[in-house]
Amino acid sequence: MSARILVVDDIPTNAILLEARLTAEYFEVLTAANGPEALEAIEKSKPDIVLLDVMMPGMDGFEVCRHIKSNPLTQHIPVIMVTALDQSEDRIKGLEAGADDFLTKPVNDIALLARVKSLVRLKTITDELRLRSVTGEEMGILENSPWDSNLSAIPGRILLVEDNIADARLVCAALSPPHEIIQESNPVEAIMKAAEVSLDLIIVSLNLEAFDGLRLCSQLKSLERTRQIPILIIISPGEDGRLVRGLDLGVNDYIMRPIDENELFARARTQFRRKRYTDKLRQALQDTIERAVRDGLTGLHNRRYMETHMKTLFESAMNRGKDLSFLMMDIDLFKAVNDTHGHDVGDKVLIEFAQRASKGIRSNDLLCRYGGEEFALIMPDTGKDVAFQIADRMRSAMADAPFVIDDGKIVLNITMSVGIGSIESPMDKPEDIMKRADKALYQAKREGRNRVIANAA
Repeated sequence: MSARILVVDDIPTNAILLEARLTAEYFEVLTAANGPEALEAIEKSKPDIVLLDVMMPGMDGFEVCRHIKSNPLTQHIPVIMVTALDQSEDRIKGLEAGADDFLTKPVNDIALLARVKSLVRLKTITDELRLRSVTGEEMGILENSPWDSNLSAIPGRILLVEDNIADARLVCAALSPPHEIIQESNPVEAIMKAAEVSLDLIIVSLNLEAFDGLRLCSQLKSLERTRQIPILIIISPGEDGRLVRGLDLGVNDYIMRPIDENELFARARTQFRRKRYTDKLRQALQDTIERAVRDGLTGLHNRRYMETHMKTLFESAMNRGKDLSFLMMDIDLFKAVNDTHGHDVGDKVLIEFAQRASKGIRSNDLLCRYGGEEFALIMPDTGKDVAFQIADRMRSAMADAPFVIDDGKIVLNITMSVGIGSIESPMDKPEDIMKRADKALYQAKREGRNRVIANAA
């Protein structure tokens, strides 16, 4: 695992020591001696992790962290604050500034590498989502920084796995309200609950009586339904080995006993922010995929999707010895609608056409906008005769009721012509069926439109 790490410390010996430790693990290391220099280095080099000293003259680490997290171009970069301060108030202040984790001086090598590797994994996932998604402006994530109160102030749902009654009460008191807490003392029940409900965070005690808390974390990270949910573990002092193992398993954060309620609340809020940010990225990616396969005007799948899906359905039909029909539908004299009433009215006709056509098909049929005023319908398990009946019913639904546009200002009589192609031979290919439908459509047009042709001459 390689990554670019920026070490920020005003004391050269500290920076050199951290650089040597990280370079030995094959990380690329950059250094900065103060806050302004660090922000300049971040802008130029885009590091994967920032190791940030808290106590620096002028601009201290808290202020540098706030600058990083308030900049939409850098706010996704994890920040580990390195401090000689070991007070809960200082950790809370850092978390409120957007810090992702803390290391206390003198820095323990095992803790350093565990935290760095854990955050590099999270950064890698975030970067992949960012690259696969559209630009930040189009995603709408740059309008408000994901580190502001808009994402962290929303109440969340937390699953607490703790069988110690006193600790469970303390956690609930710290987080509820405003958050909803689901408490489970049985790890098996906890896994089932995590898979059933939507969660923003899972808190797991590593001191469960009859179950290994790390094994529970491993199981949660291995399940498709729960692997994206952040996990915060509760651990006792002196368990560095288990902590490192937990971070290696994918645990996102931890809190030491005795639990400080304010620190727990701040750490939970940090996990909410990061999860909601990555959720936005995943949704943006899903939206991008949807735009790639759907027609923006009608909401139907587009030709690209139809051609791919046609191959899948055709192969299934041939392998099972089943029927399959393909319909090409064209709005009659659509150019005249655009020429007479304008493209805005034409678009409304296309939308209404798609809605009427959708009502006339079955759940396993696939209706697509083929292009312009042409639409395609794939009908699995459907022979030519049944396809003709359905197509003629759809044709009637278009012709029998006028298209009312702009609240009755424009009333249009719209008809359509349909051509049908079906599997006819074991030697058929998807394109053979589509060509038959296309040929039948043109015959329907030649014979006067507003008709269905299933057997082209």
